Amino acid sequence: MAFFRYLRRNKRLAAGISILLFLFLFATLGRLIAPPENAYALAVPANQPPSWEHPFGTDSQGRDLLACAVMGTYLTARIGFLAGLIGLAAGTVLGFVAAYFGGVLDTVVRWLVDVLLTVPSLLVLVVIAATLQRTLSPTSMSLILALLAWMGPTRSIRSQVLSLRERAFVRVAKLSGMNDLEIIFRELLPNLLPFLGASLVGSVTGAIFASLGLEQLGLGPMREPTLGMTIYWVQYYGAFVRGMWWWILTPISVIVLLFMGLFFLSAGLDEFANPRVRRVV
Repeated sequence: MAFFRYLRRNKRLAAGISILLFLFLFATLGRLIAPPENAYALAVPANQPPSWEHPFGTDSQGRDLLACAVMGTYLTARIGFLAGLIGLAAGTVLGFVAAYFGGVLDTVVRWLVDVLLTVPSLLVLVVIAATLQRTLSPTSMSLILALLAWMGPTRSIRSQVLSLRERAFVRVAKLSGMNDLEIIFRELLPNLLPFLGASLVGSVTGAIFASLGLEQLGLGPMREPTLGMTIYWVQYYGAFVRGMWWWILTPISVIVLLFMGLFFLSAGLDEFANPRVRRVV
C-alpha cells in the first residue's frame, strides 16, 4: 500500500510503469490474438490494408503487422534489456573495484574508459554488425551492443562510490572489523540500488536506440520482426511512396510508446533516488 501511495505522488513513475506494463501485456497476451508465426514472411496475403482479419494490415512480405508489433515489442525490448543489463553489470563491477580499491587498478580502468569514450561507438557497432550480419540473432545483437555499453555506467558508478567510501558509515564498518567485500555488499551496494535502477533504465534506453539505428541500416537480424527491421523494410519497399500508411504507423507507434514509458520511468526513478527533488507531499 505504501508503494501505491508513493505512486500517487510520483506521477512520472506511475506513468512509466503503466505504459511499460501495457506493452508487456501487449507483447505476451497479444500472442493469443496474433500468432507469432504470422510475423514472418509469406504467412498472410501481402499489401492488405487494415481489416477485421488483419487489424493492423499486412506488409509486402506477407507478414501480419499486428503479429509483427507483438513480436517486435518483445524482441526489441529483449535486445535492449539484455544489452543494458550486461553493460550495467560490467560497469558496476569495474566502477566498484576501481573506486574502492584505487591505486593502479583505478588508473587503468579510468584510462581505458576515457580512451574508449572518445571512439565513435556507432561506427564500431556498424563495423562489427556488418562483419557478423549473416549470423546475427537477437541474442548476438544484444552481445554486440553490450560491448560498448559499459563505459558510461563505469564512470558514473565510480564517481558515486568515490563519494560514498568517504562517508562516516564506511569508516565505522571498517572499525567494526568488516572486510572489503562485506563493506561493498552490505554497506555501499544497498545505498546505490536506486541509482543503479535509474542507470539500468538509461542503459536499456541507449541500447534500444543503438539497435534501432543499426537495424534501420539493415545491420540487424534480417529474418526477425524487430521494430527496427520493420522500419528497414518500410524503407526498402518504399511504403511512403506507395501510400501504405498502416505499415509505417505500426512500428512508429510502438516505438513512441516504448520510449515514453522508459522516459517517464527514468524520470520517476531519478526523483526517487535523488532526495533533492523527491516529493514529500
